[in-house]
Amino acid sequence: MLRLAEADPAQLTSVAAGAARRARARGDTALESVAERAMGVAATHLLDLATATRHLRAAMRLGERAGSPELAAEARIRLAFVASLRGRPQHALDEIESVLPTVHGVLRARAEAQRAAIFNHLGRGDDALAGYRLAVPALRRAGDRLWLQRVLSNRGIVHGYRHEFTAAETDLREAEELCTELGLDLSLAIVRLNLGWVTALRGDVPSALAYLDGAEERFRALGTHQLGWLLADRGELLLSVGLVSEARLAAREAVEQLRRNRRAIGLPEVRLLLARTAGLEGDHDESVREARRAVTEFTRQGRPEWAALARFAVLRSLAMGRTRAPAATLLERVAVDLTAAGWPGAAVEARILAAQLSLRRGRPEQARKQLEQAARPRFRGPALLRARAWHATALLRLSRDNQRGAVTAARAGLRVLDEHRATLGATDLRAYSAQYRLDLAALGLGMALRAGRAEAVLAWAEEGRASHLLMPPVHPPDDPYLAGAMAELRAVMSEINERRRAGQGTGRLGQRQLALERDIRDHRRRQPAVGSPMGARPVGVSTLAGALADAALVEFALLDGELHAVTVARGRPALHRLGAAAPVRDLVDRIPFALRRLGGRADGVNRVAAGRMLRHAAEHLDRMLFGPLSGVIGDRPLVVIPTGFLQALPWSILPSCAGRPVTVSPSATLWHAAADAPGESGHVLAVAGPGLPGARAEAEAVAGIHEAAVLVGAEANAEAVLTGLDGARLAHLAAHGRLHATNPLFSSLHLSDGPLTLYDLERLRRSPQIVVLAACDSGRSIVRAGDELLGLSATFLAHGARTIIGSVVSVPDAETAEPMITLHRLLAAGHSAATALAEAQRATSGELLAASAGFVCIGADVLLQDDLASDGATGTAHAVALLSGSSRRHPSRRAARGV
Repeated sequence: MLRLAEADPAQLTSVAAGAARRARARGDTALESVAERAMGVAATHLLDLATATRHLRAAMRLGERAGSPELAAEARIRLAFVASLRGRPQHALDEIESVLPTVHGVLRARAEAQRAAIFNHLGRGDDALAGYRLAVPALRRAGDRLWLQRVLSNRGIVHGYRHEFTAAETDLREAEELCTELGLDLSLAIVRLNLGWVTALRGDVPSALAYLDGAEERFRALGTHQLGWLLADRGELLLSVGLVSEARLAAREAVEQLRRNRRAIGLPEVRLLLARTAGLEGDHDESVREARRAVTEFTRQGRPEWAALARFAVLRSLAMGRTRAPAATLLERVAVDLTAAGWPGAAVEARILAAQLSLRRGRPEQARKQLEQAARPRFRGPALLRARAWHATALLRLSRDNQRGAVTAARAGLRVLDEHRATLGATDLRAYSAQYRLDLAALGLGMALRAGRAEAVLAWAEEGRASHLLMPPVHPPDDPYLAGAMAELRAVMSEINERRRAGQGTGRLGQRQLALERDIRDHRRRQPAVGSPMGARPVGVSTLAGALADAALVEFALLDGELHAVTVARGRPALHRLGAAAPVRDLVDRIPFALRRLGGRADGVNRVAAGRMLRHAAEHLDRMLFGPLSGVIGDRPLVVIPTGFLQALPWSILPSCAGRPVTVSPSATLWHAAADAPGESGHVLAVAGPGLPGARAEAEAVAGIHEAAVLVGAEANAEAVLTGLDGARLAHLAAHGRLHATNPLFSSLHLSDGPLTLYDLERLRRSPQIVVLAACDSGRSIVRAGDELLGLSATFLAHGARTIIGSVVSVPDAETAEPMITLHRLLAAGHSAATALAEAQRATSGELLAASAGFVCIGADVLLQDDLASDGATGTAHAVALLSGSSRRHPSRRAARGV
C-alpha cells in the first residue's frame, strides 16, 4: 500500500480504504494504521492536505492503540511534512524534533530525512544537507529503497539551489532508476520534474522542456494535482529565454493552482515569479503588490532566506516604476542578505542596481564597491549569471574611465549569451532569448554615442539588432510527428473557414486548433540545436562601403528615447542625432490608418481627408528622418536599416524615398550577406491561394511573363508549394496572409488545404532567391526585444532568400494585381528588385496608391539571372505601356488580404 501511494495515489485510495475496513473488522489496528498512513501519503500527493492530515492523525492514534510507537512515529513524521506544506514549517520542525529522541535505526533515518525536507522549504540548505548525510547511508544499509528515492530527489533540489549541478543530477538519476525499478510512476514523474528544473538552471532549455512536458503528461494521466509546481518551474524556464508573457501566464496559473490546493508553502514562491514577470512587462503595480504579499507569507512561514529574495523584488519594482527609487543603501543591505541566503543571481542584480543609483546620485566610490562584488562570478555559474557579472565588470571599468576595458567586458558578456543561445534549436527561443542582450548592447551603444564615433555606433547598433537571423537557420529533421500535426492543423483550419462561411459555430474546432498549435510549438522547442549555430559577427564599415558602391546606407538607432542615424556614403561613415523618438512614433502610427482609408470604401470626403493625413505624416516624417541626412545621401539608392517602430514603415510614401530604389534590411550585416551571396539558377513559381479575388489571374499573368509554372486551385496546397519554393530563383505568392501576433511562427499564407506557416517554411533546404509576397502584412514582422523579427519575410531571409518584396500594411486585393504585374515585367526586363518596385509604385496613383505604397523591398537589391531576363524586349514593352498609363484597371471589388 505504501508503495502504491507513491506510484498511483488515486488507485491506492480505494485499495487502502478496503484494507482499512477489513483490518478494522478483524481488530488488526496495526494494519489499519498502515492503511490510514498510506491514504495520508496518497492524499498528500493529490494535494488534498486536509484529508491527508485527517488520515495521518488517525494512523497515529491507531499505532498508539496497537502498542506500536514506531507506527505512531511513522505517521507523525509524515504529518509534520504535511504541516510544512500547509505553510507551518516551524511547527513541522517542532513535531520532528519531538520524535527524534524516541526513534532509532531506519526510522531515525526517515525522521532525519523528513526534517531535512522541511529545511528545504525553509531555504536552510546547509542544515538540509547535514540531515541527508545522516539519513542516506542508514537507508542504504537498511535497503529502504522507497525512502531512499524520495531522499535523493529532495537532496538533488538542495544541490540545484546551490548550483551544484553535477551532484544534483547524480542524485536525481539514481532516484529515477529506483522509481523505475520499484514501479513508482508518480514519484518518477516528480523526479523528472526536478530533473527538468535542475536542467533548466544549468541552461539546457530543450532538455528541460522535454522533462517538464513528460512530467506534466504523467501527472495528468495519474489524476494528481502537482501542476502548481510544474507551472512554476516552466515559468522560470520560459523567463530564462525571454518568454516573459508566457512565463507570466504560467505564474498566474500556478498561483491559482496552489491557492486552490492550499499548498501554502509554495504560494509565496510563485507569487515571487509573478512579481518578476509583471515587472519585466512594465506592470509595476502588480509586481510590487505580489512581491509584498510574498514577503508577508515568507515571513509568516519563518523563511527569511526567501523573504530576502521577495524584498529585493519589491525594491527592484519600485526602482523601475514611476515612484521614487529606493535608497542605494537599502539595495546594498538586501544584496548582503541575498548572498548569505544563497541567491547569487539576485545578489548581482541588486548590486548592479545599487551601483547605478549611486552613480546617478554622484557617489562613484560607493558604486564601485558594489560593482566589484557583482563582477566576481563572471567566470563561473549559469550563463545568465556570468553575463550579468560581465555587465557589472563593464560598468566598473567605465566608472574608472577605462572605456576600452568596458567594451571588452561588454563583448565578453554578449559572447556568453550567444554561446548559450547556440544550444537552442527553436527559432522563437533564439529570438526571445535576445532579451538578455539588450543591456549589454545598450551599454556599448551609449559609450559609442558619447564618443561620437560613427563606426563604433554602427558596430554596437548591429550587436543589438536581429541577431537570431544571423545564426545558421533552423532546419528541423524529417519528423513524422511534426508532419502529422501540421497536416491536422491545416485540416482543422480549413474546416473552421468552411464553417465560418456557412455561418456555423467553430467552438470545438477552435479549441483543437489552439491545442495543436501549442503541441507543435512545444515539440519544436524541445529539439536541441544541430551543430554549433553561432551567428555571424557584425560587418565593418570598410566592408560595407565596398559593397554599397554608389548606394548610401542609413542605419537608425534608438537609445533612451532619442533617435540617431549612421550613414555610410562614398565610403565614409557619419553620425547624426535626429531628436526625440516619440513624435516620430506618433506619425508612423497614423500611416496604416490613412492607407486603409484610401484603399477602403470611404466616400470622397473621407478619402480626401485620408490623403491629407497621409501627406502630412509623410512630409513631417521625411523632415525628421532624412532632413538632417539629405546632404549625405543625395539622390543615391538607399539601404535602410530600421529600428523598433520604423520596422513597419512603408518607406515609399516619404518624399525622399518616392521613386528611388530603397532596400530595407533587419541589419546591415544581413544586408551584406544577402548582397554578397552568389546568384543561383533555378525555376520560377507563381502561386494563387483561395478566396482572393483576382489572385488566379495575377498568378497566371506573372507565370506568363516568366514562362513559368503556376499553382492554382487545389494544386496550390502546402506540400506542392513547399516543393515548388525549394531552390526557386523567383517565387510569387498571391494569397491571404495572417500575421500571428501572439505566436509569430504560426504567421501564414492561406493555401488550398490550409495555412502554410513559418514552421513549414523552416523545412526549405534552398530558399527562393527572390520572393514576392502579394499578401497583407507579408513584409511586416513581429518585433521583439533587440529588433528580433519573426514573420514571413524574416523567415525567408534567415533561410537564404536574397530579396523579399512584401507589404508592411493591409492592402486591397483587387488593386494589387496591376502593380504586381508591372513589377514582374520590370524584373523580367532586367531591372533590379528595388528599382522595379520603385518604378511600379511611381506608375500607380489614385486608388492604386493604397495597393502599392505598402510594399517594400527587403534584403538586398538583386537582379534575376541573365537567362531569365533574356526576353527583356517583350517585358520592357509591357512595362512602358503600363508606365504610360494605358493599362486596363482590374474590377473595383476590395477585400483585405488578411484572415
